Amino acid sequence: MQDLTLQENIHIRYSDSECNNRLKPFSLLNFFQDLAAESAERLGFGYSVIYPQHLMWVLLKYRIEFADYPTHVNQLTIKTEPRGYNRMFAYRNFEIYADGKLCGKASSVWALVNSKTMDIANVGQILAGNENMIKFVPQEADLKFSKIPPLTKADYEETFKVRYNDIDVNMHANNGNYIVWAIEPLPYEWKHEKKLKNIDIVFKKEIKCGEELICKVQKLDDHNTVHALVHAQTQEDLCLVKCEWI
Repeated sequence: MQDLTLQENIHIRYSDSECNNRLKPFSLLNFFQDLAAESAERLGFGYSVIYPQHLMWVLLKYRIEFADYPTHVNQLTIKTEPRGYNRMFAYRNFEIYADGKLCGKASSVWALVNSKTMDIANVGQILAGNENMIKFVPQEADLKFSKIPPLTKADYEETFKVRYNDIDVNMHANNGNYIVWAIEPLPYEWKHEKKLKNIDIVFKKEIKCGEELICKVQKLDDHNTVHALVHAQTQEDLCLVKCEWI
């Protein structure tokens, strides 16, 4: 078996930072996705292996916790490790380091989906024989996913149209865009003055180029917000997000 851990030192570009010099959540999720894709490719279950089988990796959940949200940093080190599979799902963890200190952790859940039928495939059967895809055994380092409460009202609301630039190789909106849409309706002062402490994200449905979504946000208190992204036409939930702020 290969070493399952992959790490990358990432230079934080000018375009990766917000106006208050905090790392854009959009950039962080893209760092995660890119490193996960490279890790999967190296370990034999990446794009080049699954695409010919009409399969794609689809992200289902994130739990992200920050000891200190990255601010005024020029470089981050991100580590990732696949945690194996359990029936139909695969698990992956991330660690974020700034100036040599652990400043954040994330756990994620993924599924292999047939790109023609959109059915979830059996990870164990598809990747049978790959010694790097092991059975999932819970560890203390795995973060606990929190249940996202339903909105009882919308304090803020905004409508977005999915642009060509928002879609990825799987022909639907890239997961990083959902955090942009989720946070955008919040007031400028809230976003500028507060820092993210914890994020829970559940991805439920895809949305494609040209379609519209509505983001509804409820402020639970001075430190917690819940966000529901729904398809403007069908009213189906696309993504649910809960943020804890400090």
